[in-house]
Order: sequence, then structure tokens, then C-alpha cells
Amino acid sequence: MFMNSGYLGGSRLPIKDKSKPLIVTSCGTYRLKTLYKLPTWRPRGRLDYQLLYVAAGKTHFYMDGTIRQVSAGQMVLYQPRQEQRYDYFGIDNPEVYWVHFTGSDVKNILRSYDIPLDTPVFFSGISGVYPRLFKEMIAELQTCRTGYEELLAMYLRQILLQVQRTRQTPKSAPNARIQEEMETVARYLKEHYPQPLTIQEVAAAHQMSVSWLQRNFREIYHTSPLQYLIAIRLEHAATLLETTHYTVADIAALVGYDDPLYFSRLFRKGRNVSPTQYRKPGGKQ
Repeated sequence: MFMNSGYLGGSRLPIKDKSKPLIVTSCGTYRLKTLYKLPTWRPRGRLDYQLLYVAAGKTHFYMDGTIRQVSAGQMVLYQPRQEQRYDYFGIDNPEVYWVHFTGSDVKNILRSYDIPLDTPVFFSGISGVYPRLFKEMIAELQTCRTGYEELLAMYLRQILLQVQRTRQTPKSAPNARIQEEMETVARYLKEHYPQPLTIQEVAAAHQMSVSWLQRNFREIYHTSPLQYLIAIRLEHAATLLETTHYTVADIAALVGYDDPLYFSRLFRKGRNVSPTQYRKPGGKQ
């Protein structure tokens, strides 16, 4: 499991503060791979608001006595004192970002961005904008640089604005949404390239069929997901060959290949030279 988070003042306790219109109190992310289950249950909720964004995979939320599956591209909003119960399972490969916030004018701010207050789950779209902004908030909470509290509120407003824009996008414009989804897949490949990925696993992690993924990925990137993954691995391998003294077998394993001979064949095909020759002075083509 990967986890990263930051807390206002270093405190993990829920905060209710009306000294400002909008105050971000904590922010974080979870990514499950091997952990079987990560449960959360707060019967009485929290004092503040919580917004969760499912960036990849799927999650399971208990609402009104039923289990609701929340998939990538959706958000969940919990209001103060609202019961919170949800589970993440490693088999679902969930990647979730969350933020807690409070303030004197939160409801009006949410309404101004057309965030629904009568339903906890709503569509937000898959976009690289969301993870970037969540990560910026986490960094600000961890470093506490000058003006960070004001900047945190600005980042949260940007997230809300992105949701508003996405939800107001006409349904007749699917290309932009498909491009966002393919960008998410590309980012996933960049982040997980050392793992023994298959296209079937990548498609399942993003709730897509293999044929749909391959067709739309090629449309956006003019190459297949597999060739895109190979290119990422070879680029990292070339960097390791240039900057380290690792053996070819070690480098093959570091970029996702258990078989060094297979890796060498791919490298030669992609770079027109073997890994060993590439490492020699003047070996780059």
C-alpha cells in the first residue's frame, strides 16, 4: 500500500473552524495493490467535510443500508456528522485522493461550484488535474511554507472548479472525456512500468475492455498501450545504462523484465544497438 498525507498543524483530529470561509485541514492519498482490505467506519462522521476522488480502480461505499460501488472518475462528498463507511480492496487496484475542510461559508462555496449537496456521489471525470492539485495540497501541508493556508484554499477551489467544468461539459463531446481517460492510462503506465503489467490488467484497473482501450489509446497516442509501455521502459533502461554500473540483468529487472535476454532483444530492436554496446563510449545511436 502507498500512502501520503499532510495535516494542518500536524494534528490528525477533526477541526471545526469558522474563522475563515474555507480552511483545508488535511489531505492525502491511498493506493492499494497487495493489501487485502482497508476499511473506514466513522458512525458519527466528522466535524468537518470530506471530499474523496477515485482516480483509478473502484471502491465500495455503504450508503443508506446498501453497498455502492464508486469507480474512477467519481467523487464522494461527506458533510459534517454524516456517517462515513467505506472499504478499499487491493484486488480492485484503487487509487484515492481525499481532503478534509471546514470554514464559515463552505455550503455556499460548494453551491457556487454546482457541487451537489443532496447526493454524496457525483461524476467528476478522470483528469490529471485532480491528482496534481491534491499532491500540491499534500506538499503544502507537509512543508507549511509562507501563505500555505491561503494556497490550500485556492487549490481546493481549483478542484471544485474543475468538477464544475466537467459536469457542465455537453454530453455530445465525448472526445475530450476519452482523451482524459487515455491520459490517465498513460500516466498509470508511467508510474507502474517496473511492474509485470499486461494490457488486460491495465484495462481492468481502469474499468475498460481491452479492445476499447487499445482502439482509443492508439487514436490519441498513435501507438498501442504495449508499445507505449515498452518505450517508457527502454527510456528508463537507457538512463540506467548511462548513469549506473548495474548489470544488464539488474537493469532489465528494474524496468519490468524478468528475462534479460528478452529485454536485450527489445532494447536492440528499439535502439538499434544492444544494451552492452549502448553503454560503451560512442555506443548511442
